[in-house]
Amino acid sequence: MLTADIPPNQTIYIKNLNEKVKKEELKRSLYCLFSQYGRILDVVALKTPRLRGQAWVCFSEVPAASNAVRQMQGFPFYDKPMRIQYAKTKSDCLVEAEGIYDPNAKKRKKQEEKAERKRRAEEAQQSATANGKPAESNGTAASHRQGNQAARESVPPNNILFIENLPHETTSDMLQVLFQQYPGFREVRMIEAKPGIAFVEYEDDVQSSLAMTSLQGFKVAPQNPMSITYAKK
Repeated sequence: MLTADIPPNQTIYIKNLNEKVKKEELKRSLYCLFSQYGRILDVVALKTPRLRGQAWVCFSEVPAASNAVRQMQGFPFYDKPMRIQYAKTKSDCLVEAEGIYDPNAKKRKKQEEKAERKRRAEEAQQSATANGKPAESNGTAASHRQGNQAARESVPPNNILFIENLPHETTSDMLQVLFQQYPGFREVRMIEAKPGIAFVEYEDDVQSSLAMTSLQGFKVAPQNPMSITYAKK
């Protein structure tokens, strides 16, 4: 659908989405896909009969929204080409989708995210103590990660990429959406016993190198920039 009659704004409207995808997975996948164009303020997707197959992505800046409209028009997302246009108004993502505007929604969301981060940190601390291992200090953990990173960077280029620092809720479909944008993509392999990592295979090392360069540091979630290296063989 053409968007010439709708002025550019920070919110884009997406339709023709796969209605079989669960709402939370759909929102996470849209965030992953579109955050490459700029900072995202909100993603709204509802499963009510009237709004199935539709979503709104609110960017912090208009240029980011404009790039997303141009670059992702017709992109095959969960096997269906996306139809993208600017939202009718900047408030579409809050007013049209929800029917109401809640001025405290974002504040509550931040408080919930802060509480969730605190809970996870406490659980990690308890788990480390239960296993008889004192939790690493930030300095020790950082040094350990840097050492591992240096060792992996010594691996020669090949057609398989090793992905780290993924949110534990990341799915293979979400990663496929990101990595299939680059030529030669074959498959994504998740390790169920080790959440947070994955392997992505391409036809050759030239194609895998392109994907690595393009997606290195890509934030699947705000606190999770991807770390990509060549896999050991």
